[in-house]
Amino acid sequence: MEKFEVNILGCGSALPTTRHFSSSQVVNIREKLFMVDCGEGAQLQLRRSKLKFTRLNHIFISHLHGDHCFGLMGLISTFGLLGRTASLHIYAHKELERLLAPQLEFFCKGMTYEVVFHPIDPAKAEVIYDDRSVSVSTIPLKHRIPTCGFLFQEKPTPNHIIRDMVDFYRIPVFELNRIKNGEDYITPEGVVVPNHRLTTPSAAPRSYAYCSDTICQTSIIPQIKGVDLLFHEGTFALCDAARAKETFHTTAMQAAQIAVEAQVKQLVIGHFSARYEDESILLKEAQTLFPNTLLAKENLRITL
Repeated sequence: MEKFEVNILGCGSALPTTRHFSSSQVVNIREKLFMVDCGEGAQLQLRRSKLKFTRLNHIFISHLHGDHCFGLMGLISTFGLLGRTASLHIYAHKELERLLAPQLEFFCKGMTYEVVFHPIDPAKAEVIYDDRSVSVSTIPLKHRIPTCGFLFQEKPTPNHIIRDMVDFYRIPVFELNRIKNGEDYITPEGVVVPNHRLTTPSAAPRSYAYCSDTICQTSIIPQIKGVDLLFHEGTFALCDAARAKETFHTTAMQAAQIAVEAQVKQLVIGHFSARYEDESILLKEAQTLFPNTLLAKENLRITL
């Protein structure tokens, strides 16, 4: 099975702590690296996670609060110091380009590569990236400023050839791609050999949804229905539900309720408030509703 991993670089919230870095993740799909948010310290965490800088070409920023984007300028500068030549693509609210342009001009004059900004509309659910391996769509969220999550959907892979059957029917090599993609084989004598006798199904395509920062919002459920892994912020415990509502955040138990209703396979909660010395309280609350819940932590790698 091809690689599909989620690497947690940081899972804290706005206030710095000694326990957590600011929000940032890297999704590795078939050795292509996609960064989701880029809080302070993201490039240090990239090194600690032993992820290759050269394979990171696309960065998705959920919203323009500092704990989700203050690490971006430093990362761009470091890429220049490393002699990067490949373009870096950044997908974010249109205001980010206006904010970063003068900094790029001042700090990164004569840079060896191009930074390409792709403005997105956080209020729309739409595909913003697509290649042979994966598509990435926005998930509209509700926070204090325009915010969206991201849905990563793996593309199906061709069926697997049964070599013994190919040899038995003496199928020419030029026919194999067609058969892998589901077509039957017709022998020179006109006999139809059904595809299911020649192939085995490939693994089902996997999906990952990232939802942070947001108030608890059931409108996202149809879009994330049945995903293999859901990251949903669980910033507060139930005892601080009023604070969660006031700041447009979600409690761990509300995140679990979203996971239950969306019938996801696994939930990981993060974006922890600095008020908690021990986040196990958040994990216990979430697991009362959705047992298959993980607590995010720095350098955690989740394989789908």
